[in-house]
Amino acid sequence: MVSRRHLILGSVLAPALGAGQPPAEPAKPAAPSNSVASSQEAFTAAVSEVIVPVTVTDSKGQFVTNLDQADFELLDEGKPQTISYFTRERNQPVVIGFLVDLSNASKLRWKEFVEAIQDLVLACMEPENKNRRDQYSGYLIGYATQAELLVNTTNDPEKLLERIRKMKPGGGAALFDAVYMACTSRTLVKGEPIEPRRVIIIVGDGHDTASSKSLEEVVELAQRNLVTIYGVSTVSFGFNVAGESNLKRLAESTGGRVVYPLEGVYKDVSGYLSTPSDEGNYALKVGTGGYASAIMRGIVNAIASTAGEIQLQYILRYTPSDTDISRTFRRIEVRVRMPNVKVRAREGYYPYRP
Repeated sequence: MVSRRHLILGSVLAPALGAGQPPAEPAKPAAPSNSVASSQEAFTAAVSEVIVPVTVTDSKGQFVTNLDQADFELLDEGKPQTISYFTRERNQPVVIGFLVDLSNASKLRWKEFVEAIQDLVLACMEPENKNRRDQYSGYLIGYATQAELLVNTTNDPEKLLERIRKMKPGGGAALFDAVYMACTSRTLVKGEPIEPRRVIIIVGDGHDTASSKSLEEVVELAQRNLVTIYGVSTVSFGFNVAGESNLKRLAESTGGRVVYPLEGVYKDVSGYLSTPSDEGNYALKVGTGGYASAIMRGIVNAIASTAGEIQLQYILRYTPSDTDISRTFRRIEVRVRMPNVKVRAREGYYPYRP
């Protein structure tokens, strides 16, 4: 695992970043408590400052990491806003929730994904500078028929890794309840959601068969809590499941995205559909080194992409110039004064609690 971890981290941190504003003093995890704090306690009656993590990629999907504050334009309900804080520094404080699908649907590739989740934790929570580990905190939620907080908020990745090794799939899928739990039922780190900011990574196929909450309920809750959601899909090549739209909705509405590590396993294989075989038309046979290598390459690339997106974002903050209380949801648009780039940011925010 060490060599794979180095590979992942190397691919994540390779881009050279310019100097931004010095990051604020790192936030430290809250002291252990017998009670679990609600993330809603982090908010006053109205949002006074909005944090907007922004990812910019070029036409080839590579991160654009050398932009300055002057390159950005930020609009709130169509009105230009004054950016009060800007940084492009990596190792920015972040709290990451790892939500893992433990339903029966995960059994097929379970061994690979257990390893992948461990690598994902290391890639996201182990900075190059060990002295800055307290910049990163994480927690683990498993969801099958019910969602369960398996590891509460900690800055020790080994606690998450130890519990991940013991996980077993089986049962239904309460994805929406898991997102709700991530937003309401864990110990907070002082300073959330401004610094550290909040991220959720869902490892699963997006289907939900057991939740008491709905998709739209948890999308709104994530937006209210200024959470950015990413998905690492477990959907295999050539298959579609109804849950894919759930993952996309959760991610795109909060400024994240979904990666598909198994989708491109055969993209470089020519003519595999015309190669007949007993187990199906697959040029890379299950059980062969070529198949295993292709699977792992897809997983490694997905982990590097997800971890890179979290660590190489621009962070913009602003105080809205208009506090019109008649709007329950305010839309944000981020523009970059550069051609042929794709900008990803949250759709908007809720300025007032319900």
